[in-house]
Amino acid sequence: MNMVIRGIDADFGPYHADTFFNDIHSTLKADFIMANPPFNLSNWGQEKLQEDKRWKYGLPPAGNANFAWIQHMIHHLAPNGKIGLVLANGALSSQTGGEGDIRKGIIEDDLIEGIVALPTQLFYSVTIPVTLWFISKNKKQKGKTLFIDARKMGYMVDRKHRDFTEGIQEDGTLGDIDLLAKTFEDFQNGTLEEVKGFCAIADIEAIAKQDYILTPGRYVGIEEQEDDGEPFEEKMTRLTNELAGMFAKSHDLEEEIRRKLGAIGYEI
Repeated sequence: MNMVIRGIDADFGPYHADTFFNDIHSTLKADFIMANPPFNLSNWGQEKLQEDKRWKYGLPPAGNANFAWIQHMIHHLAPNGKIGLVLANGALSSQTGGEGDIRKGIIEDDLIEGIVALPTQLFYSVTIPVTLWFISKNKKQKGKTLFIDARKMGYMVDRKHRDFTEGIQEDGTLGDIDLLAKTFEDFQNGTLEEVKGFCAIADIEAIAKQDYILTPGRYVGIEEQEDDGEPFEEKMTRLTNELAGMFAKSHDLEEEIRRKLGAIGYEI
């Protein structure tokens, strides 16, 4: 249905089938795979696929299909194939059910080309933050992975939905999508300059030191703040005075709460 409403011709096989249990395209090797699989899918039928040939890096846990999806896609990649998929953030760092070992194997096989942390509210159906994974065989920058923290990008279309800008903006800067694409392209071409708090390049050794966790914030760091010109001693005096005022206000509120509770017969 998704393909039909977009006017895209696609061969899904002669009949409907389940991706995991009856892989009717079992010999397919794809140049490109794009996917938005169900996040953290439980009870996906692991017990029926214990010895499946797709689990090169380990049997995915019964309670979460994230690494079943990833390995299914990797299994179907051509020698120069590329995957772009969306996943819930848990897959970046989970160690339960052998997921950490599976992720480690994929990283050590030099398949992770890029990880992009996205902001919340990009999807109409879910509000949680998600991550883009780019997995490539025969990637240009051998032994290296690009990490991008895009959690502050985008703008609120309405109270519940965020979107990314695109194209050249009125101030001459690149839109969000264009900036992300250019960052990735510069990385592939070996010309990327890292930006603290936004993008960083890490080799497999550096990722291993982080216990094979792929959370971008671990690699990009915190963006540098501009010096506001206020001397340190003056700033500390101002902030401590403000904090003292907040403490005093909290005591007043505490007494007010005690008084009101006491008035209705509840003593603290």
